Amino acid sequence: MTTQAKPSKLIKGATGDFEIVIGMEIHAQVTSRSKLFSGASTEFGGEPNAHVSLVDAAMPGMLPVINQECVAQAVRTGLGLEAQINLRSVFDRKNYFYPDLPQGYQISQYKSPIVGEGIVAVDVSPTEQIKVGIERLHLEQDAGKSLHDQSATESLVDLNRSGVALMEIVSKPDMRSSDEARAYVTKLRTILRYIGSCDGNMEQGSLRADVNVSVRRPGEPLGTRCEIKNVNSIRFIGQAIEVEARRQIGVIEDGGVVQQETRLFDPGRGETRSMRSKEEAHDYRYFPDPDLLPLEFDQAYVDALKAGLPELPDAKKERFITEYGLPAYDAGVLVADKETADYYEAAVRHGGATRDPKLVANWLTGDVAAYANSVGLSVAQTHIKPGQIASLVDLIADATISGKIAKDVLAILIGDEKDADPKDIVAARGLQQVTDTGAIAAAVDAIIKANPDKVAQAQAKPSMLGWFVGQVMKQTGGKANPQAVNDELKAKLGI
Repeated sequence: MTTQAKPSKLIKGATGDFEIVIGMEIHAQVTSRSKLFSGASTEFGGEPNAHVSLVDAAMPGMLPVINQECVAQAVRTGLGLEAQINLRSVFDRKNYFYPDLPQGYQISQYKSPIVGEGIVAVDVSPTEQIKVGIERLHLEQDAGKSLHDQSATESLVDLNRSGVALMEIVSKPDMRSSDEARAYVTKLRTILRYIGSCDGNMEQGSLRADVNVSVRRPGEPLGTRCEIKNVNSIRFIGQAIEVEARRQIGVIEDGGVVQQETRLFDPGRGETRSMRSKEEAHDYRYFPDPDLLPLEFDQAYVDALKAGLPELPDAKKERFITEYGLPAYDAGVLVADKETADYYEAAVRHGGATRDPKLVANWLTGDVAAYANSVGLSVAQTHIKPGQIASLVDLIADATISGKIAKDVLAILIGDEKDADPKDIVAARGLQQVTDTGAIAAAVDAIIKANPDKVAQAQAKPSMLGWFVGQVMKQTGGKANPQAVNDELKAKLGI
């Protein structure tokens, strides 16, 4: 039983509305120093075939030996997905033939995976959350890589990835738009990174998605799905879904029938292309791997791994809301990246003091995030330290500087004085806010005297007060306390 899309998420075809149904298989490379069944290194970027053991190369007589850390990572991930952990699972041989698969089969899990059903809560927008069901998570080994650009006459094979541990995380067909699919992958990647079971680096192939797309008229049974293979960016996932859904709608409206097949997405041309007819499970001739005993562990092992889990994104978000009084949206933005969430807390509690949590959040999600995005980094990766943000917020809180001057101080931190304390910058450059009521009154008197026509307008239309505030701030170099300026103007103008 699958959910039905809201009317706003339906796609309009020439003959009526269609609903997209999306399921996803995420292949996440397990964080471990060695491969799933051998001691070869998993380091990225080595010379071709530099990280290959006799097991990975499928030499005769070589037997696989399970990597316990990979098992632990799969269990941790299952716990993070609120999923059923199966105390007994079985490794199977999945038979298919490619030049970069030296055994002629892949060791995977079929009927008895290590992790069963779970669920992921996904924030699609500030006002919409969906629940995406997890069908299963199983462990399997990766294949090698065929290289077609090294020779004009030959294809070469690099087996460095052969045998690297993967978690295949299979969702239920619970997503109904490209936005939901992108949000799901983003959330899943965040959970994996918090746990430390996958680095989520899509550029290096550590996280890849096979996207299953079908369309149907609202209320009708599920349509025939097509699988878009190995999509390696969240942006491309969204594009591939939109393109493939439109293609299928076109086929149906032209009187054709969608064929179940595997397709590839070409982002340059903005199209999907047929790769091969979709295999069914029987095509792979699965059977239990005779070289590997069933994988068994007890509940105490699972409980110990659960006890060692870090605070996960949903729990951290809830704590930020209750402990710091943040709006749900701000909390969600901050916890989306673990390092940014840690940075935020370090700034709020820097030096043993607790400063305005909302003000710190505003700076991190606003001006600091804008700078970080401009240089292609996360907030926590910039040179700006939590202590510098704490100092900046303290200066605003005690009215030493205004919010406008604070932006100027941040610009100095970004530019010339990267390691400076904002307090020292303010002192050295004389940026302290003017709170002397006499000086503010003098500036107000000067502006009023120079603009008698504006005075009459403001008295008739109080919303004109903002113009006077701007003029006073300009005359004082932005240093006057805005609230004091407002109070003085209202008194002098009789508003």
